[in-house]
Amino acid sequence: MIRFILLLIFLIIYFLISLPIQLAELIIEKFNMNVRNKSSLAFVNFGLKCVLWISGVKLEVNGYDNIPKDRAVLFIGNHTSYYDIIVTYPLMQRPTGYIAKKEMKKIPFLSWWMYFVNCIFINRDNPRDGLKSVLKAVEMIENGISIFLFPEGTRSKDCRLAEFKDGGFKIATKSKCPIIPVGIQGTYDIFEKHIPFIKSSKVIINFGEPIFTETMSRAETKCLPEMVKEKVKELSNQE
Repeated sequence: MIRFILLLIFLIIYFLISLPIQLAELIIEKFNMNVRNKSSLAFVNFGLKCVLWISGVKLEVNGYDNIPKDRAVLFIGNHTSYYDIIVTYPLMQRPTGYIAKKEMKKIPFLSWWMYFVNCIFINRDNPRDGLKSVLKAVEMIENGISIFLFPEGTRSKDCRLAEFKDGGFKIATKSKCPIIPVGIQGTYDIFEKHIPFIKSSKVIINFGEPIFTETMSRAETKCLPEMVKEKVKELSNQE
């Protein structure tokens, strides 16, 4: 319970301090969006690293060199915990937007920073809105901003890998960007396993080798969700 209380105190202080910084970011983006992206990335990374330290997370990262340094990519990962974003975002080498459910947009402070770090809010019940989100993600990748997607659509409650929804894979096939499969292990043990307690845990993040989509045939793209799921399943050691 002590970690939970300390985390709440930190988040309150962090978000209050961030208010004038957010105002500065709004001004900066009017003149140079790249500078805003980099400064927002740095400030959010600082906050998330503090959250990891308070939570007692011990991080092991494998396959980090598999991430291309010269182009934006689509990260595809498994999802069992709120901490999946907290542990992966500080590892991003370039501005990266996460695909988030539209309900997150209603959370003050948090949603504001999600805007500054290029997150995309999607309405999963509206196919037309989903297509708009895909096209927006494609545009971001073409502008050098990577995208991180959890294609299960929601957190797994039993730590078993659910079916991958295929809509998000159009981000890669339309933008012709590489897909980096990501396996995340141990985040469920930090919080969800014993809510509301936060307990120290070892987290392992495995980045797989890039899957290049630009030369794929139409038949191969249809098999892409299942192919990536098998890679993520192997990297996350999930059933």
